[in-house]
Formats: sequence, C-alpha cells, structure tokens
Amino acid sequence: MEQFALNFVNERRIFTLRELSDGIRSALDRQFSNIWVAGEISAVKLVPSGHCYFVLKDADAQIKCVCWKLSYWRLKFKPKDGMQAVIRGRVDIYEGRSEYQFVVETIEPRGEGALQLAFEELKKKLLSEGLFDPEFKKPLPKYPMRIGIITSPSGAVIQDFLQVLSRRFPGVHVRLFPARVQGLGSIEDICRGLDYFATSGWAEVLVIARGGGSLEDLWTFNEEAVARAIADCPIPTISAIGHETDFTIADFVADLRAPTPSAAAEMIIVSRQELLDKITYAEQRMTQSVRYRIARLGRQLEEQTINRALSLLQRGFSRRTQRLDDLDERMRAAMRNRFSSLERRRRMLEEKLRYYDLRPRLGRDRERMVSSIYRLETLIRSAVQRKRQRLDTQQTKLTQMDPKIVLQRGYSIVLGPNGRVIKEAESAPEGTELRLLFAKGEAKAKVIAEEA
Repeated sequence: MEQFALNFVNERRIFTLRELSDGIRSALDRQFSNIWVAGEISAVKLVPSGHCYFVLKDADAQIKCVCWKLSYWRLKFKPKDGMQAVIRGRVDIYEGRSEYQFVVETIEPRGEGALQLAFEELKKKLLSEGLFDPEFKKPLPKYPMRIGIITSPSGAVIQDFLQVLSRRFPGVHVRLFPARVQGLGSIEDICRGLDYFATSGWAEVLVIARGGGSLEDLWTFNEEAVARAIADCPIPTISAIGHETDFTIADFVADLRAPTPSAAAEMIIVSRQELLDKITYAEQRMTQSVRYRIARLGRQLEEQTINRALSLLQRGFSRRTQRLDDLDERMRAAMRNRFSSLERRRRMLEEKLRYYDLRPRLGRDRERMVSSIYRLETLIRSAVQRKRQRLDTQQTKLTQMDPKIVLQRGYSIVLGPNGRVIKEAESAPEGTELRLLFAKGEAKAKVIAEEA
C-alpha cells in the first residue's frame, strides 16, 4: 500500500531586489496611476539636467516629487516654495534609495498657505497707508558713482553684483554693509544697514540684495519693520531679492524692483550693450515660445501614439538620469570640501610666508637710516653755521686792528734804516734817513735837527 506524505508548507520563493522593485512598481501602476494629489510645495530644486525635484506635504504626511525635463517645460504653473497646489501624476519607486516618489505631469495652484495669507494682509495694510504710491518713489541718479549695498558678504550675490558693475562701468565706488539675509537677527541687520546709509549720506543709490529661495527663506523682506525702514530711507533704494518670479513686500516699498541682484547692477549703470541685451532677451523669449510649441505638439503626438515599450524605455532612462543627478550632487559636494581644505592650507602657508617676509624689516631699517642721515645733515649744517659766524667775528676784529685804517685818517708809519718802526724821536738822530709809509704809497725823509 502506497503512502502519501502531505506537505502543508508552501514552497518558498526568493525574490531578487530587482524583482521586488518591479513588482512594487507594477502594483503602484495599477493602483496609483494618473491620480491627483493636493498639498503644499516646498524644497524646490531645479538641477542642471533640467529635471525638477520638490516635496509635497500637508499636516500629516509628505512625499518626494520629481518632474522630468519634458514635463517641466509643459507646466503652465512652475512649482514654487510655499505654493498650495493640486498635482496630477503617478506613484513610482526609485530603487536607488528604496523609496517611492510621485512623478509629476501637471500642476495647478490651489489656495494660499499661512505665509501667503500673512503676506497679503501686510500688503493690504501698507497699501492703504500709501507706502506703495508711485508719487513717493524717488528717481535714481543717472550716473551714480557711490553705490551702497546691503547683503551677505559671503554669498555669491555680492560677487555677481561687483562683476557686473566692473564690466559695465569700472571705477564705481561700492560700500558693502554686511548683513544676515535669512533667519534670526536678519531683520535687525537690514534695518541697521538702512539706518547707516541714511545717516552717513555717502551713497547716491542703495541696493538691498539676496539670492533666491523659498517663501520662508525670503520672509525677512516681508516683515513690517524692514518695509518701514525702506520707506523712511532718504536714499533711492532698489530691491533685488530672489529670482524674477519672487515678490516680497520690500519690492513694493522700494523705489525700484530688480528681478535679480545682477539686474540691479545693470539698472544702476548705463551701458551701450542695452540694445544688444534687448535683442538677446527677445531671442530667448522666441526660443522659449518655440520650445513650448514643440513641447505641446510633442505632447499631442505622444498622447496619440502611446507605446508601452516607449513608456518603459522612458522610465528606465528617467531612473538612470535621477541616479546620475544623485552622483553629480555627491561629486559637487566632494569637490567643494576638497577646495575648502586646499583654501585653508593656502591661507596657513600664506600666513607663515608673511611671518618670514624681510620687506617690513628692511622698510624699518630704511626709515631709521633716512632719519639718521637727516639728523647728521642737520648737525653738520649747524656746525658749519657756527664756524662761519665765528670766522665773520674774527674777520671783523682783524679788520678793526688793520693799521691801514689808521693811516687813512692822516697818520703815517716811520721806519728807520734797518726797517724798524721809530716810536721815539731820540731813536732818529740828525741826519738819519727815514721811510714814511702812508695809506697810499710811501716817501723818504732825512732828519734835519733833533728837538728835545
């Protein structure tokens, strides 16, 4: 009689990580394809490859989102930090980090966040007080030579600003007031900078600049204290905060708004290249229009000729592109760390070299030598002066004792035959021949008689 062994344990199946990822992706495609999700956009990041990454969040959860390059071109509303939006797309998995993400195809704005509401309320308040009125806007000087700027000294904004100024008009004087432009203490720094330039009166035009960022990052320039400080500043003020699409309360209060800090430098300084810049801008607009037209036609063609193989190929390419973006970000971070280390070493070696520099010592020795030469020349001149004075005194005395001066008053000198001076009559007996010296010339005489 045959015996049958019953096995109630299911046969074990071992999945590879690739099989597991593909299975999860297939399940997500079945359940979460072409769906709409609502939330607040934050941490927007546009990478060099043209893809856009951001986070969609609400009070209870958040999900990472990616918008591929072609889809990003077709977006009518570009994602911005703090933007409340409804997003259409599908849920996908990125096996490189074992996490799921939302692949975005369409974005539509939906309502306003808390910060946006506060922004609009303060905007209405200041508008009612007349701080935005064009009649109070101060005109910019046509050819300013002294420009003040309030921004962070360590950011790229000041470097871009100075580069544009030096290219368009070299020799312009720029004075930087270092200030924090984000976070704790930034409001006080901006207000102190405005007060400094308003008090000193040095600058002919003033620029408040900051790079781009989220609504939270730019909130310092939406504060009422900063807005009122700008309105009270007597110097024409330009607001150059964020990117072209970013608007703050400071933009409305300032005398002029610049889309970027570099654009502010171009507005201040007149250049002959303005016409060429306009042509370039028109060309860029035309290129964007053509690209949008091509992208829209491509979308229509794609919708009409959807191919599963093409979709799979596009997904594979997108995943590899995302992995490439991660590697690129890591490489850039490593390069920044390496450059920072080399810069610190260069500064340390520069400090050591400055310590052993002989030029300061030689300069001090040269100064001492010049001082010694000056003192020696002074002493020599003083000694020569004293000797000259003494010589003049002796010459004066010698002149006074000169016998010729006495002879000029009618006297004469009597010399005997032996050439000696005759001082007494008895020294010249009768018949003695004498020589008489006068002031001019001399004569001979002979003693006729001697009187007692």
